[in-house]
Amino acid sequence: MKIAIQGEAGSFHEVAARLYFSYDNIEVMPCSTFDITIDAVKSGEVDFAIMAIENARSGSILSNYTLIRESGMKILGEQNLRIVQNLMALPGQTIADIREIRTHPIAIIQCMAFLNGHPGITLVETDDTAGSARQISESGDMGVAAIASSAAAELYGLEMLAESIETYKQNYTRFCIIGPEDHGNRKGNKVSICFSTGHKPGSLAKVLVKLAELDINLSKIQSVPRMNDEWEYMFYLDLELNKNTNSGVIQRVLKNLTSNLEILGVYYKGDMAL
Repeated sequence: MKIAIQGEAGSFHEVAARLYFSYDNIEVMPCSTFDITIDAVKSGEVDFAIMAIENARSGSILSNYTLIRESGMKILGEQNLRIVQNLMALPGQTIADIREIRTHPIAIIQCMAFLNGHPGITLVETDDTAGSARQISESGDMGVAAIASSAAAELYGLEMLAESIETYKQNYTRFCIIGPEDHGNRKGNKVSICFSTGHKPGSLAKVLVKLAELDINLSKIQSVPRMNDEWEYMFYLDLELNKNTNSGVIQRVLKNLTSNLEILGVYYKGDMAL
């Protein structure tokens, strides 16, 4: 089985993919952007893609909602992963030797409490956490560290200088498994949908009332502007179902209250992996 991931080998996308697909029973294809991961699935180059959709501290990746909807692919599953950030460098150094830290800007934000304790170190933003670790390993740069996963440290032969430096320990990222609709299933306890409503008072409230009447738990709602002249919005919802409700019921009940209604995926709620 081949899985497209955003980022390089050793990234948190790879960690999440191996957790979801039983660790080593997969081959990963690193991609530089989320668009490329989706295209790899559409072309048949890979079986599935995995992409981050939200982080407990940084919020939603809004562009990925639109990317999934426009691709014609479906959400087939989810993996919640606690993001543990680590400071690493070539062996034989201590934090006192480090003059520069390279990592993704989101990782910098997640570790600011630790980084503020080392004001003399220059922070350099890069495209990928694991990519930063790889570059240090390949270049042999001393005095330079990366912030990345423990998997990246092991893969690229770097030594941990400080472990679990993220400010908030409940720092989870939710990843979605993306693939063709015929690879999915009609069963699951979670459904992701999107729709738009008219510019009338109470339009969205009517939808939420209907969902409540069906005893459906709304676990997330997110609005994204539609690319038109009317300043309309697409609403993206995650719904946790009871045993008597399925996606067909949702479509039937909401059909007359919404427009552009689409089921983005039916799947099982992911566990909170440590």
